[in-house]
Amino acid sequence: MKINKLSYAVLIALGTSGAISAQEANSQPKKASIETIEVTSTKRSESIQDVPVTVSALSGDALKNLGVDNFQDYVEFLPNVVFQGTGPGQNEIYIRGAATSQTNIAVSTVQALQPSVAFYLDEQPVSMQGRNLDIYAADITRVEVLPGPQGTLFGASSQSGTVRMITNKPDFSGFSAGVDIGTSFTKGGEMSNSVEAFMNFALRNDLAVRVTAYSDNQGGWIDNIANDPANGGYTGSAIVIDRISGGVLSDPANTPVEVPNNDALVEDDFNDANYSGVRFGVAYEINDEWDLLVQHTQQQLDTEGVFAYDPNLDGETSVNRFSPDKNADHFGLTTWTLTGRLDALELVYTGGLLDRDIDSQVDYTGYTNGGLFAAYYVCNHYNAATPADEECLDPTKFYVEDTKTKRETHEFRINTDAENDWRLTAGVFYDSQDLSTIGQFKIGNTDLPFFQNLARTTVGQDGINSDGGPFGSEVSFINDVTHVIDQIAVFGQAEYDLTDDLTVSLGARWYEIEDIYKGSTSTVDVSRRIKAFGSLDPAELTAVGEDPAAINAAIASGQLDVSLLGADGVLTVDDVIFKASVDYKASDDLLLFATYSEGFRPPVTNRVGGGQATNQAGAFDGFRIPVYSETDTLKNYEIGMKGDFFDGILRMNVTGYFSDITDLQTSRFDPTNISFLVFTDNVGDAEIRGIDGDLTWLATDSLVIDASFSMIDSELTRINNELAGIAPPVGSELPYSADFSGNIRARYFYELEGGMTGYVNGSIAYTGDRLASMTMDAFVLEETSSLVYGRGTGLSIQQEAATFAGVNYSDTNGQTFRGGRYIQDSYVLANLAFGVTNDEWKAEFFIDNVFDERAVLHIDNQQFTPKVVTNRPRTFGIRLSYDFF
Repeated sequence: MKINKLSYAVLIALGTSGAISAQEANSQPKKASIETIEVTSTKRSESIQDVPVTVSALSGDALKNLGVDNFQDYVEFLPNVVFQGTGPGQNEIYIRGAATSQTNIAVSTVQALQPSVAFYLDEQPVSMQGRNLDIYAADITRVEVLPGPQGTLFGASSQSGTVRMITNKPDFSGFSAGVDIGTSFTKGGEMSNSVEAFMNFALRNDLAVRVTAYSDNQGGWIDNIANDPANGGYTGSAIVIDRISGGVLSDPANTPVEVPNNDALVEDDFNDANYSGVRFGVAYEINDEWDLLVQHTQQQLDTEGVFAYDPNLDGETSVNRFSPDKNADHFGLTTWTLTGRLDALELVYTGGLLDRDIDSQVDYTGYTNGGLFAAYYVCNHYNAATPADEECLDPTKFYVEDTKTKRETHEFRINTDAENDWRLTAGVFYDSQDLSTIGQFKIGNTDLPFFQNLARTTVGQDGINSDGGPFGSEVSFINDVTHVIDQIAVFGQAEYDLTDDLTVSLGARWYEIEDIYKGSTSTVDVSRRIKAFGSLDPAELTAVGEDPAAINAAIASGQLDVSLLGADGVLTVDDVIFKASVDYKASDDLLLFATYSEGFRPPVTNRVGGGQATNQAGAFDGFRIPVYSETDTLKNYEIGMKGDFFDGILRMNVTGYFSDITDLQTSRFDPTNISFLVFTDNVGDAEIRGIDGDLTWLATDSLVIDASFSMIDSELTRINNELAGIAPPVGSELPYSADFSGNIRARYFYELEGGMTGYVNGSIAYTGDRLASMTMDAFVLEETSSLVYGRGTGLSIQQEAATFAGVNYSDTNGQTFRGGRYIQDSYVLANLAFGVTNDEWKAEFFIDNVFDERAVLHIDNQQFTPKVVTNRPRTFGIRLSYDFF
């Protein structure tokens, strides 16, 4: 059978670390082979098979043929990567099992915990404190994933890995254009449609322009149903409120209560998402040795509704929401790269300016279900004259956020000639992140006297980011803070060929980071508080409500650390991290390597740092909230193999690794024992062992098979003393990553008349059981769900302790709560596609989620009853594309 070049272009889609190609010689085709993608994971352009680190990459053609348009879709084909969160623009990336509890999205920007995985668009880091940027994958050359610490070259937040999205650049060869359109239909949901287009112009021999535009309307499938307490809905019963609150009402059986009503918000398929954007690129060849690239990306991401169903309700598509849920996440990113040569040196200067605006509204009614919150926020028992005067009002709540983030980066580096037997990459990096946020909460019912008074003091409040109000009479709590992180770093990586086949390398990075946190909440002057702990001025400590003698005693005992905090309230940390590797070219087709690397996340200042725990008994005796979480570090040891076998028809890459995490950072919310405000802490230490592997097999000239897998064994090796009985015990697994995950994909193609090619593409992905969160509160949440809805969730729970110390009340049977975590059950997802193509156009029919699996992608327990983030139900549709040359 004759094999034309288009047939091989189609085959590109199946290579995880490479693409399939061949050439024609007259009428006799040459044997197909696996071609290698060029990657820049070491800040040089190199063959993926020659880089002595683990790298996964999918080309732009592969992304198109797999129907991938965002990173969540891409993760399906990367078993060692986890995408956790509550919907578009509200997710975190974890690699190789290095994960802790998700931050509540309503306080993620206030908490500003840095991610453990760095995200890059081309040369620019776009990772964000609080929320990762969600960039639509339009007109992409490839996506690179670098598992393991990449801190020496890529800096902070490259603790457990780095993800890089590489865009197509302006092309000097001439005019080209292309358009892709798609329409799909989801079972039980709305229609979706998308369009992407690009145009490339070579205006002169030295000047080229590329424009990309896209719009993707993703229809919903989750229904906001009418609240019906008689049929498993939200009860609002005073007896339930009293039970959750620990029995604070005098006579709950006779206490009037309002049941929340959501009739005005009832809607089918209400979780819509729309990505729309444009990217402009200009490339200018200044002369034979210097060139300049400037690009600007503008994107709008707008969502409505929620992307999780309530397992307490019937089916897997229903929720009860009582306030509108919406999220507008818009950003503009301008980047530039100047590249040239100075004798034997390559010089690169790159920089970027990122502006991001987030406007959100979140239904917060579930906050009523949290222990003492229940009666305090909706009932007047604390000022009722007699038990007969007690009443519980409408518990409906909401959260409104306005966040503006700016990030400016600059990097200058040099590269020596790649042909030398010694090579050097060295540079300097500057980064400034500025996050300003105003979060307005309607937590308590403002018909209650206490919250009426609080609302009066809140209206017109002049914070550092506000204009002095008004905030609205329903607002009962405000966060108004700015978080600035400035970083400077010097880095370098040197390689030396000991022989033609043996190379050693050594890298290092020195960094200094300043963390400036200022602002206020309705109850805390954050700026003054932080400066008081930095200066330890007795008068200032007294002014913020602390006993100077007690604070000094806590510092002397080692319970409290303020050594990194200056008198001006600036947190400063500096350190040096290292990387070393050795690689051996056993043959032209086999590379063996061993690597040691380090990664880190910088410390984060807490808004309520230094405050004494509410519970001063047992492990909490003398406990104070950390003024800041400490740097958590990951040291990684790995050995690997990259090889092509059987005359190039089989590629196999395998890496084994051991990671040691010290002072693992996590988000903590412990109102029973410590504080009603979320803070960051270092939970303890952990170890992770694992194996990554991927395989590409050209089974025949018409069939290519690709597979990849990940095996992870993680365990906590130390936990803080006060977390005993709250956090899982030593030896427990870290959350979110499965012991085993893997996928297999196949593409078969065949020739048709008229120079056309047909193909069939199929994939199956398996993800094993995963534990949710770092807190053993599943049985407590299950009890709360039973009280609120009159039924349990049906979710799986793994018991890990006989008692759970995070509560001070017993369950309905009078028994102490057991400690355990919810299990995100294993699932299998399958996709199919059938297509026809020639040199200019392609038409494809696809079915995603063939077996209509409702996978448990994430269990969100941030409002005290769990909600399940799930995948899109079975979806079928068509994709059409046309290229102009």
